[in-house]
This record gives sequence, structure tokens and C-alpha cells, in this order.
Amino acid sequence: MLTIAVIGVALSLAVMIISVAIVTGFKYEITNKIVGFGSHIQIVNFDSNESYETQPVKKDQEFLDKLRSEPYIINVQAFATKAGIIKSGTDIQGVVLKGIGSDFDWTFFKNYITEGNIFTVRDSVRTNMVLISRYIANLLKLGVGDEFIMYFIQDPPRMRRFEVSGIYETSLEEFDRTFVLADINHIQRLNDWNDNQISGFEITVNDFKHLDELTYQVMNIVGFGFEDDGSRLRVTSINEKYPQIFDWLNLQDMNVFIILILMLVVAGFNMVAGLLILILDRTNMIGILKALGTANLSIRKIFLYQAGFLIIKGLFWGNLIGLGICLIQKYFAILKLDQTSYYLTAVPVNLSIYHLLALNIVTCIVILLILIIPSVVISRISPVKAIQFN
Repeated sequence: MLTIAVIGVALSLAVMIISVAIVTGFKYEITNKIVGFGSHIQIVNFDSNESYETQPVKKDQEFLDKLRSEPYIINVQAFATKAGIIKSGTDIQGVVLKGIGSDFDWTFFKNYITEGNIFTVRDSVRTNMVLISRYIANLLKLGVGDEFIMYFIQDPPRMRRFEVSGIYETSLEEFDRTFVLADINHIQRLNDWNDNQISGFEITVNDFKHLDELTYQVMNIVGFGFEDDGSRLRVTSINEKYPQIFDWLNLQDMNVFIILILMLVVAGFNMVAGLLILILDRTNMIGILKALGTANLSIRKIFLYQAGFLIIKGLFWGNLIGLGICLIQKYFAILKLDQTSYYLTAVPVNLSIYHLLALNIVTCIVILLILIIPSVVISRISPVKAIQFN
């Protein structure tokens, strides 16, 4: 029975480690991908709606130097968006052209380039190179070096010819089938904007956990000044821009919480059963100790120390099993996922020393607290009956 109790603790901890690692890994990967497409914070015209046809703001803003000097801000970059239709042979596809400048941070897309390379944006010379997704490339039968025409429905209608510089694949299908990265100068010319007009700014910060607080700090820096046309600026976080995705991710926390509670109950129940068996097996010894004048508390401590040893043994094997499975998945990606449903090709794993320490400490403390109750049985054992116990 004691072996079963140890196995119960080990398996419970292993399940908790795997659950936390997968859920935190899932949230981390999805969040990074969404932020890669839109950064943590955006500054746009207050009159811009949810469409990709935006009202312009000035590129030369007084608050930019102050923003870039803040320690929690990693990068500030200009961007512009415009909806259009790609035509390649007999195939067409509606997409969003995202214009980027020389200040664009390519770190995210470099990690997901599958063919070709990124392109260089210069403020003085406009380039026709673009970066498209694997989804769009397969749909329109495009490869690196191929050219295509993109049409823009406006008055008058316009068109631009682009050349594929590279192909990326993030598995975040909702975004992969939408965005094409191009030189921001194209959107400025299409919208009849001057070089000082853009859709807005994207800001990358160093701590997603405090995004709401950092967004508020950016609001204070940007202020509530007016543009030349009388419009104002609006500061929004990525949470506000895609609330449905982040609400869905936050729901995963409830699943983990339920699993943790269930596993703690299972581990506690197994240890309670093991302790009771241990007490019954040592009833004669308890009677002798009581007859010699040993206090109930001292005897209870003996059994709790023994239970603590069994718990530590279970935690050791639980860590070994849980970490082993997580490391195998992390480096070999054995368990695959349907990327159209989960936005990932394999089950993600995020191992954190803080999570591991917290799980081990909380599991040990909770089980010991639970064991205090059955240890009360010792105080009810009569020395006379216990010595006669066979």
C-alpha cells in the first residue's frame, strides 16, 4: 500500500508538471505569434475603425524620443495597412498589405522564414519585394522570385506589381492568410499620403504580464494631443485588438486549475490511505511508546516524518517522469497538432524552474496538512488494547 501511495504522488505530480508546461507553452507560443504580427501596443488615429483602411497620423511625433528612452520599451516602429486583392494567373485572394519601414524589427519573421529571405527597406528607395505566407503561396501557386499583381479597390482603382522575396509560415492561419509585408512607401503612394503620414506606430515592450500597466504609461507619454486635421491619437494594446483570442487563452488557466486540484486530491487520498495502513501496522509499537510515557504529539511526528519521506520519494519520481516526458516532447515534438485548430504543429512545452519549485513545494505542504487529520487516530489508541493488538 505504501508503494501505491508513492506511485500516486509521483503520477499526480507528473501530470501537474505536464499540464502546466503544456498550457503555459501553448499560451506563450500563441501570444508571441500574435504579438509578432501586431506588437504589444499600437498608436493609431482615434478616427480609425476596425478595418484596414486607416486614417493617417504624423510620422514625426514629439513623443517618439521619450518613448524610445523608456527602459520597458524595446522597439517603436511605423506601419501602414491597406486591403487589396492578389491576382496570380487565374487565382485571386483578398489580403492585407502591411507596410513597414526601415525601423521594422524582423526578429519574429526571421524565425518563421521557410523559403527565401527578408527584404531591405530604405527610406530613400522604394522596393517591390514582399514577404508572403506559405498559405498564400500555396493557394496562388507562388514561389520565391515570382511576380504578382495586387489590385486596390479605391477611386480610382489602382494596382501594383510585387516580387516574392520570401515565404513565412507561423501556423497561425488567421494571420497567415491575411498579411503580406511590403515597403510602407507603396501604401503612402496608394493613399496619396506624403512621406510623413502613416497608419500608426507599433510598440514592443519587455513584459507582457504587465501589458495593461505599460499601455497606461504609454498613454500618459503620448497624451491626448490633436493632429493637424483635428483628430486625436488612440493607444490600444494587443489584448484589446484581439480580445477573443486572449479570452480563449485565459480559459485554459481554468482547465489547469481543475487538473491541479484533482491531482492534489488523488495524491492526498493515496497518502492518507498509506498513513492509515502504516498506523494500523504499527499499533503495537504505538501502545508500547504510550505505555512508556511518550506524548501523542511526539508519536504523531514520527509517522508524519515517515510520511514526509514517502512524499519526497514520490516527488522525486514525479519530477523525473514529468520532466522526462516534457523534454522528449520539447526536443522531438512527438505529439502533433492540427494547426488549423490549434495554431501549432506540435504540442508546445514551456518549462520554468519557478513553476517546478511551486508545484513541488505546494504538493508537499498540502499533502502534509491533509495527513494531520488521519494522524489524530494515534491519540485515540489505548495503550492496553494496542499492546494486545495482533
